[in-house]
Amino acid sequence: MTPPLLEIRSATKIFASGITRRRATVALDDFSLTIPGEPATITTLAGESGSGKTTLANLVLGFLQPTRGQILYKGRDIARMSRQEWLTYRREVQAIFQDPYEVYNPIYKVDHIFRVIINKFQLARGQAETQELMESSLRVVGLEPSEILGKYPHQLSGGQRQRVMLARAFLLKPRLIVADEPISMLDASLRAMVLDTMMKLKQEFGIAFLYITHDLSTAYQISDHLFILYRGSIAEHGPATVVIKVPKHPYTQLLVQSIPIPNPQRRWKGVINIPVETELGSTAVVGCKFADRCPYVMERCRQAAPPLMAVDTEQQAACYLYAPQQAAAL
Repeated sequence: MTPPLLEIRSATKIFASGITRRRATVALDDFSLTIPGEPATITTLAGESGSGKTTLANLVLGFLQPTRGQILYKGRDIARMSRQEWLTYRREVQAIFQDPYEVYNPIYKVDHIFRVIINKFQLARGQAETQELMESSLRVVGLEPSEILGKYPHQLSGGQRQRVMLARAFLLKPRLIVADEPISMLDASLRAMVLDTMMKLKQEFGIAFLYITHDLSTAYQISDHLFILYRGSIAEHGPATVVIKVPKHPYTQLLVQSIPIPNPQRRWKGVINIPVETELGSTAVVGCKFADRCPYVMERCRQAAPPLMAVDTEQQAACYLYAPQQAAAL
C-alpha cells in the first residue's frame, strides 16, 4: 500500500517559558492528520488566533520539532531523514506565508527570488532556460512576466506578491504547499485571485495544499477537508462543506454563526462568546478545553477531555454530545 503524502501522528508541541523554564504552554495537543498522495486535495486548518495553526505549519516545514509524535512524508519520519531525503523534502514541500510585504528583500528585484531557487536546485542551464522558467511559472499563476520581472517588490500589489510566491514554489514542482494565512492581508478582489490560483495548481498540476486560515468562508469555497482547532486540539473535522453547513461541535457552531450573511435584509448578530487570544494556550486543562464557554456543558466534560467521536461516516467531533449513550438520549 502506498503511504500517504503527509501523515501527522499524535503531534504535540509544548513550549517552556519563564525564568526557570517550568511554565508549559501547550501549543498543539495530540494532533493527527492525513493528506493522501492522490488525488490532490486542499486540507484546511481553521480556528482563531492562538489555536495552534501556525505551530503546526512550522512543524510540517521542519522549523520546529514536535515534543511528542511524528510527522511522516511518504512514510518517512522527517526528523530521521538523511541529508538527501531532507533536500528532497524541502523541494517537494513548499510554503507561502501571511505577509506579502515582508518575505522579500527590498534591495533585490523580483527576479532574484527565482534565480536563487533555480541556481540552488540546478533547474536550468544557461540564461535563456532560466528566463523561460521564470516566465512560464509566472504565467501559470496568472501573471504577465513583462509586468513583474525587473521590478522591485514595492512596485507590486499585495496580490501580485503572493502570486509571485506561488510561482516561486511552482518552480520546484512541489507535491505539497503549506499556505499559512496567505490572503489575510489582501482585499476581497485580490483574495479571489490568490484562491483561484491555488485551485488551479491543485486541479491542473496535482499540487496538494495545507491551507491555514481563520476565515471559514474561504475554507468553504476551496477546501476538501476541514479541521477546526481550539486551543491546540481538534474540535471537529470532516468534509469542508459538511462541517460548515452542519457543524456539530458547539465551538464550530459559534464560529459558523459569526460569519456575516451577505443579505442586507437580515441584520447580522454575530457576536459570539469565545476566548480572547490572551486566554489561549495556557497550561494543560483537565477536561474539555471549551467547557467554560459551552452552552451544553455536562459534569463529565470537566472530568476528562472528550475524544473525537464519529458523527457520521466522514465527520467527527470531540464532544460528549455524540457519545453513544448521550446521542441516543437526544
